[in-house]
Amino acid sequence: MTLHLIKLCVGAASVEDLGAWQKARLEEQKKAGIQARLFHTTFQAPKRQDELLDGGSLYWVIKGVIQARQRLMGFEDGHKKDGSRCCLLLLDEELVTVRPFPRRAFQGWRYFYPDDVPADLGRGDKRLAKLPPKMRRELAELGLI
Repeated sequence: MTLHLIKLCVGAASVEDLGAWQKARLEEQKKAGIQARLFHTTFQAPKRQDELLDGGSLYWVIKGVIQARQRLMGFEDGHKKDGSRCCLLLLDEELVTVRPFPRRAFQGWRYFYPDDVPADLGRGDKRLAKLPPKMRRELAELGLI
């Protein structure tokens, strides 16, 4: 069974902000001559990795609303800048916007089950995807989208 993760996106104000930050990170890696790849560091490694790699994604909660997802590509042991051990959640570069859905704050990451995930913004939702981030968030908070 496919399983997903959900995580707060601290520091980003919108999906566009997260995308710009990730693009800049990839450019920095290329300029430094290291393999360009996206990853998120986390203290605990998920125990259900096989289920997560069976088509699972990391869903990003931005400003209290689930707004985007990225496919999970793998997991590696890593180290943070301070030398402490961590798990690297390797992410696909494609940042997929999803139907905004309010979500309360929580710490760390959580497993996210397929029945709970919001739908991707598809062809019929192109106008919704083009709305300004603040308006999308406010409409989601009001339960209008």
